[in-house]
Amino acid sequence: MYGLNKLYLMMEKQHNRGQEGAGMACVNLDAVPGSEYMFRERADGHNAITEIFSSVQKNFSSLTPKQLSNVDYAKKNLPFVGELYMGHLRYSTTDKRGLSYVHPFLRRNNWRAKNLCLCGNFNMTNIDEIFAKIVRHGQSPRIYSDSYITLELMGHRLDREVERNFQEAILLGLKDQDITRYIEDNVKMGNVLRSTMEDFDGGYVMCGLTGSGEMFSMRDPWGIRPVFWYQNDEIIALASERPVLQTTFDLECDDIKELDAGCALIVNRHGGSSVERILESKGDYKCSFERIYFSRGSDRDIYKERKKLGEQLTPLILKAIDADTEHTVFSFIPNTAEVAFYGMLGGFKRYLNDEKIKFIQNLDHRPTEDELKKIMHQYVRSEKVAWKDIKLRTFITEGASRIDLASHVYDVTYESLTPYEDNLVIIDDSIVRGTTLKESILKILDRLHPKKIVIVSSSPQIRYPDYYGIDMPSLEEFCAFRATIELLKERGMYQLIEDTYNLCKKEIKLSKDKMVNRVRDIYKPFSVDEINSKIVEMLRPQGMKTPVEIVYQSIEGLHEAIPGHKGDWYFTGNYPTPGGVKLVNKAFINYIEKIYQYEQKF
Repeated sequence: MYGLNKLYLMMEKQHNRGQEGAGMACVNLDAVPGSEYMFRERADGHNAITEIFSSVQKNFSSLTPKQLSNVDYAKKNLPFVGELYMGHLRYSTTDKRGLSYVHPFLRRNNWRAKNLCLCGNFNMTNIDEIFAKIVRHGQSPRIYSDSYITLELMGHRLDREVERNFQEAILLGLKDQDITRYIEDNVKMGNVLRSTMEDFDGGYVMCGLTGSGEMFSMRDPWGIRPVFWYQNDEIIALASERPVLQTTFDLECDDIKELDAGCALIVNRHGGSSVERILESKGDYKCSFERIYFSRGSDRDIYKERKKLGEQLTPLILKAIDADTEHTVFSFIPNTAEVAFYGMLGGFKRYLNDEKIKFIQNLDHRPTEDELKKIMHQYVRSEKVAWKDIKLRTFITEGASRIDLASHVYDVTYESLTPYEDNLVIIDDSIVRGTTLKESILKILDRLHPKKIVIVSSSPQIRYPDYYGIDMPSLEEFCAFRATIELLKERGMYQLIEDTYNLCKKEIKLSKDKMVNRVRDIYKPFSVDEINSKIVEMLRPQGMKTPVEIVYQSIEGLHEAIPGHKGDWYFTGNYPTPGGVKLVNKAFINYIEKIYQYEQKF
């Protein structure tokens, strides 16, 4: 029950990483032959965690407290009783849905050591190459997906490792059950991982259990996806986020370790653990977007970084409001931007305090009490301006009605600012498509009649898709990309679009280690401000009168606020792996050819 309860708590605390499905697995190391020793439960949908644990708990509902507290009885008679527990929350980065895609995945065999249960946070960019390789070697996978192919490839390597130990046991003169015990005591998961993961290109944390009691977790050699772990004399626990472990096991931040890039945490059936280097590190590319948006803001370092991101925007916002802090109200949308909002407020409080000091220092007389009150009572004005109506469901499918309903997902606090006098500054963690801004947020904010609306993004312009496990739209859906294409067309720079298309076609014919990202060329003629202005023009709702300006974080500001996470390919196009470069070039080709086909059709 301890293991089940802790797993449930960990999964609920990490629910921000999965809204589409959940699964769990358990291994009982002492099950007798003829009884189940490897259990799995999965569910699809938003209530998946509740469903899987309710299903498991039903097995215990009719038992007496005495039976539940009897370890021998439980291990011999009850499912999901064991020493190893693994859980996963699915957040799809593809269009694939359904229970068959929910982790963990299970590969069965009559040999305990050959049973493998696998889950992970990952997206592989070169699954076509891996698929071709295993087919060339004689395998015939039933499903074409990175999850299934990884399971089968690792399962095949696990089979080979078991067979290696079988031959060793025979040479040692062992027989029957002694051979099984020798195999289970000598399986080296490091061998399995080295021979499985060497060809993969992508961001991943891969976790697994074997039927004989091996547990492992491996991080990609670029360090793209995060993973943390904790160990004491009784337990070893691992999660994608540090606060999950801190809360679940009542730990201090420094009690927890981060698994290095290319390394694996491996635990054997006897509880012995080690961290092994599986692949050489290929650079420091920890994902910065994890820190800005995806991870829990309660992490000590992430909280400080998000505040810093907001604080650093102070000079750019000051410019946008003409330094008129007296007539400016600050707020945030959505809730994930709240921490950056506090940082932004802190930046403006310091700015105002510095201005007060300068004003007093420049006085040619000793200020009166009324003068001091007027100076000291200047403050940063912040309000809860926007509210998200989570009860609203746009179930109507008819076009115009659906758009009208979508525009009311947010509501405003009326009279929270002085109409036509106050600027309104709204901070968001990122602006990706811009659809919500156009269809909902700008329309609803316009009802307050601010003098000017300044939309602030705590991250830089997102210009390129992610191919390593963060859910990102296709290239043409990014508002920064669309704005750049429009600028090229307006200025008659069609040749650059065509040249980029032709260069991308040449690049994907090269070996991947020689490819470069040609999509970056389209942004070179324009400044950030030029693209910002075009984004505003494109996102402004029809009939809106209030002036709008967008302020983005700079790349330099990003690196200053988050110095330990240098993976910035969303913003710069500097993909850490050859697979990422190949896919972004291919994305531009697909975009141009889709447009050409559309124009041909009509």
